[in-house]
Amino acid sequence: MSYFVTFYQYAIYFYATAITIIYFTLAIFAYFNILKNKLKYTEKEERIFLKYPETAPGISVVAPAFNEEVIIIDSVNTLLGLNYPNFEIVIVNDGSKDSTLQLLIDNFQLEEVPFAYMEKVPCKPVKRILKSTNSEFSKLTVVDKINGGTKADAMNAGVNVAKFDYFINTDVDCILSPDTLSKIILPVLDSDIQVIGVGATMRMANGCDIDHGFISRVSPPKQIIPTFQETEYLRSYLVAKMGWASFNAVPNISGGFGLFDKSVVIAAGGFDSLSHAEDMDMTLRMIAYMRDNDKPYRILQIPHTLCWTEGPPNLKVLSRQRTRWGRGLMQIFFVHHKFLFNKKYGRMGWVIMPYTLFFELLAPIIETIGTFFTIYLLWSGEINFNTFWLMLSYVYLIGVSISILTITFDITIKKLYRNFREYLRLLLFSSVEAFFYHPFTVFFTLRGYFQFFTRKEFKWGAMTRQGFSKKPQSGIIVEKVA
Repeated sequence: MSYFVTFYQYAIYFYATAITIIYFTLAIFAYFNILKNKLKYTEKEERIFLKYPETAPGISVVAPAFNEEVIIIDSVNTLLGLNYPNFEIVIVNDGSKDSTLQLLIDNFQLEEVPFAYMEKVPCKPVKRILKSTNSEFSKLTVVDKINGGTKADAMNAGVNVAKFDYFINTDVDCILSPDTLSKIILPVLDSDIQVIGVGATMRMANGCDIDHGFISRVSPPKQIIPTFQETEYLRSYLVAKMGWASFNAVPNISGGFGLFDKSVVIAAGGFDSLSHAEDMDMTLRMIAYMRDNDKPYRILQIPHTLCWTEGPPNLKVLSRQRTRWGRGLMQIFFVHHKFLFNKKYGRMGWVIMPYTLFFELLAPIIETIGTFFTIYLLWSGEINFNTFWLMLSYVYLIGVSISILTITFDITIKKLYRNFREYLRLLLFSSVEAFFYHPFTVFFTLRGYFQFFTRKEFKWGAMTRQGFSKKPQSGIIVEKVA
């Protein structure tokens, strides 16, 4: 048994060391990538689009909506207020059973119009296309379709209707910064290699002051769960994805917000309506398409916060979110196992897939086994306390150091919070994340794995929308099904 204990200790040590080396390497490259982006793309370049609108490539913003009566009007008003000369808003009403569609019709003076609908990617049937009779809302198109059961199916309908070469994939519970489109298209135009996708930083809208869909003040969340998730999101975008973007190895473009090359999405078959991780699934299939056809490509990540989303307010909602993510991650490896260690797919086969397998999919399993093994060693008296406390401190300080770097990066990009006391709140929460938040995410992820293997029926469940405005829209119910 002593040999096994020794092996276990060394295995955990080298695993933790590997994660440390990878993350600090990503942090270094992310820092230089952030500086490069900040120096290269300034407001001067963005203003060119407004001064010379003919130079602005068209962008379609596609946002599926299912039972979103609480926030739909504020959301559409926010999207219509984007500061960019050449865009359209495509709202896909995915068979809503509440008053989502009627609110859209009444507030934006919509009526059915003739439309030459072509199904370029598969989705449930589209019943009608609606446009506004008011020129003020000429950029708005509403697609009314039969419910497909997943966001992916609704996105495909939006892709079929979108008229521009690039589209934004977002959610109606997301708030986009007014300068979103100019910031996200600039690096696309600057690249001499085809850019097939661009991601940006997302963060929690829960603590922000929001007036009719527009953020008047950015603040950290006041609730416990969203505060933990704020730092977690920032680590993911500013350290991990900004770092991976330096190697053209971004593992996925977030399903909450991202820019896509429409032609590549269509050529790759569109979003998979059966996937529980449609964002990573779509990213991998786009890369596979480019590699299969020997086409050079780039996937970019920009550091700016362009999207705020309503995060899980409590453990119940967090449980549904992380269970779905866990189920989707396991599904990815069963559907796309052929990419793993396949030299034909380059970085995807030798970097993205192996990293995701060993340090994301297996991490919760290794942590859980390690926890039970440590409990056994404590019970049997075989544990070396000097080594135990050293390893615990080692792992803990790594996590805190990465969080400190993340918050530093965020301030470097732009000081969005009003004072440093609010940043200190994030730092304090990140210092206890390993004890009060992380164990729950591990458990929920493992439950997702279990549900995948047992083929348990998956439901999206209920979701409480608080809405963007301080006062709810008239006649709107707060509880909905997401």
